[in-house]
Amino acid sequence: MNDRKIERLKWRSRRGLLELDLLFERFWAKYTPELSDRDAQILDRVLQLADNDLLDMVMDRRACADADMRIMMQRLQEG
Repeated sequence: MNDRKIERLKWRSRRGLLELDLLFERFWAKYTPELSDRDAQILDRVLQLADNDLLDMVMDRRACADADMRIMMQRLQEG
């Protein structure tokens, strides 16, 4: 994946909740080198979620029906 697309996703991952900013900071540090175009598409969908919905899904307080997005939520938790 090209650097411009990664930078765009990084910019969009800046959230209004400190908890999410910290999760994404660790996520980017760990997963940037191995991020595929498919991962970028999934991450784009994740970033369309409202902050509170996203935090609830990452913290397992709310179910995520999409299997691909669940994998991305796990990566955010592990980051």
